[in-house]
Amino acid sequence: MIRGVGVKAPFKSGFVAIIGRPNAGKSTFVNRVVGQKISIVTSHPQTTRNRIQGIVNRPGAQVALIDTPGLHRADSELGRHMAREVEAALDSVDAVALMLDATEEIGPGARQALERAAALKSARIILLNKIDRVAKPTLLPKIDECSRAGEFAEIVPISALSGKGIEEAIAAIIAHLPEGPPLFPEDQVTDQPERFLASEFVREKAMTVTREEVPHAIAVRVESFEEGEKLIRIQANIEVEREGQKGILIGKGGQTLKRIGTEARKELESVLGIKIFLELRVGVVRRWRDDHARVRRLDWRNQLEAIADQQADEE
Repeated sequence: MIRGVGVKAPFKSGFVAIIGRPNAGKSTFVNRVVGQKISIVTSHPQTTRNRIQGIVNRPGAQVALIDTPGLHRADSELGRHMAREVEAALDSVDAVALMLDATEEIGPGARQALERAAALKSARIILLNKIDRVAKPTLLPKIDECSRAGEFAEIVPISALSGKGIEEAIAAIIAHLPEGPPLFPEDQVTDQPERFLASEFVREKAMTVTREEVPHAIAVRVESFEEGEKLIRIQANIEVEREGQKGILIGKGGQTLKRIGTEARKELESVLGIKIFLELRVGVVRRWRDDHARVRRLDWRNQLEAIADQQADEE
């Protein structure tokens, strides 16, 4: 018998943390490979605040990708929460993919990210993103610089936006996963509850229509999420830190808030496949980004715990 002939390759599965600087394209990459939008994307840095899991199925493999907040210097309780989310994502993963922006010089921030990734014990891969926006002569020196920054298993040039190199990246990740059965049902694309997805889509639309300090001052909390057979009723509060920010979000005659609600509702209907009734309100919570309890409630895992506690008290 010739060894290997007729032998089926073992199934592989595992958890992979996607880390990198803000705006490197981590969420765009996760959405692309999952095949569905599960992480919000804006032009503003530090859009992702919690670790979000996207489940990718390929023949003979299942990958649980963990999208993480961008690596940055924390200057608030929110920033420290985001740093803790990165640490939680790195705990017990099978591989780490460091995403770098190919359009930027490898400056102090990128070098710190490289050093951080190189020190990890998990299998390490570099994804050099946005190659559709750089010329090849510019790209090659960056690949060489990355290769000298530490012991990385592979460096894969990609464009998360166009899809170039994406399958090569997934193949490189799968190559470093252990053998094992699927971790999730094949039709599951994320671990996020729909309630949290709704709050994130509202936040994305609110961030998109605002600028300067307003996007980073926005938090969204879903107050009620009532599921019917043909309709989901959602009531959500958008919270900011100052009255002026509230006025910007509401807009003249309420037009800005109406636009946020309409765009969020349409996207939710597209993703969830059901009609949505969405009611939005705007409130002011001064300095919420430095309030540990309020920041903690942004994490959907903590939200679910709070809901379970409330239901237990009511019984």
